[in-house]
Amino acid sequence: MANYRIVINLSGRTLQLYDGEALVRTYPVGIGTIATATPTGRLRIVNKTPNPGGPYGAFWMGLSKPHYGIHGTNDPSSIGKRVSHGCIRMYNQDVTQLAQLVPIGTTVTIQN
Repeated sequence: MANYRIVINLSGRTLQLYDGEALVRTYPVGIGTIATATPTGRLRIVNKTPNPGGPYGAFWMGLSKPHYGIHGTNDPSSIGKRVSHGCIRMYNQDVTQLAQLVPIGTTVTIQN
């Protein structure tokens, strides 16, 4: 059984998926602006919602800090930039793939 955890590197604008200590995949992400920065720390995925649409794209995974999540986007050009209100944006195909792999309760560490 997989033991997934997620590490988000804000300065590198990447989301890394680990199974134990083994790096499984690295995804590019968009992050919060300087004014609405993405929070750092150790969080968990608390819910998953497919097809929310609009700015949340193909999938929403809510984090244990209320109002923050990892989600798709209706603006793929925003990936790799500081554009969100603090959420982690991913390409729709990436967030859908990630959501199929990681269960609710997965640890998400967000660091600079």
